[in-house]
Amino acid sequence: MIRLRNLHKSYPMGSGSLHVLKGIDLDLGRGELVSIMGASGSGKSTLMNVVGLLDRFDEGEYRLDGVDMSALTETQAARYRGQFVGFVFQSFHLIPFKTAVENVALPLFYQGVPRRERNRRAAEFLEQVGLSDRAHHLPKEMSGGQQQRVAIARALAAQPKVLLADEPTGALDSVTSREVMEVLQGIQEQGVTVLIITHEHDIAEMTDRIVHLVDGRIVEDYPTARAGGSQARPQPAAAAGGEARA
Repeated sequence: MIRLRNLHKSYPMGSGSLHVLKGIDLDLGRGELVSIMGASGSGKSTLMNVVGLLDRFDEGEYRLDGVDMSALTETQAARYRGQFVGFVFQSFHLIPFKTAVENVALPLFYQGVPRRERNRRAAEFLEQVGLSDRAHHLPKEMSGGQQQRVAIARALAAQPKVLLADEPTGALDSVTSREVMEVLQGIQEQGVTVLIITHEHDIAEMTDRIVHLVDGRIVEDYPTARAGGSQARPQPAAAAGGEARA
């Protein structure tokens, strides 16, 4: 579903530039659940922004479902983003004066879906994340975990092939975090490719693969025990004489 080769990204900084991504090679298969880990400033968010077509890259190759993303106009990038990618964030970003079903239906409104149909589909996605009984509640009437599940349902409303989640459990307690991850696992099982950023090792172990970034480079990429991998972490790529490749 996603193929990155020798991907570079820099940002202007004063009279020079800040080189953030330094030759990223990564493959994400259809229906794979992968976590990205790394310290602040390692390039995690930049990588997610590039994959989500929110930011351009400077050099290298990015193919989404086999299509080259390197020469897209802003309009084309927006169209692919709307067709292929859903986003989930740590802070939920729900509209406080709209109910759960109205929040989930919002992307369908912008797609021109008639009211009755978008409400029907929104109700189905709320059922999928286990929130049918909260359909007509406002965000302030729901717990943090319930709000995050509404945000996931909203991301699914446009039926994306790729779901990008930036610290989706960062504001939640451990029990609720596991519940949210179980929802994401269920989405993966439907064939959606899910990529999450997390600082939490127990959350990362609930994915299929863990990719570690250090200073804009992938230094580890290995399967978790959930995917049948060894419990022992491999040696960093730098120590093994080269960068890890997915």
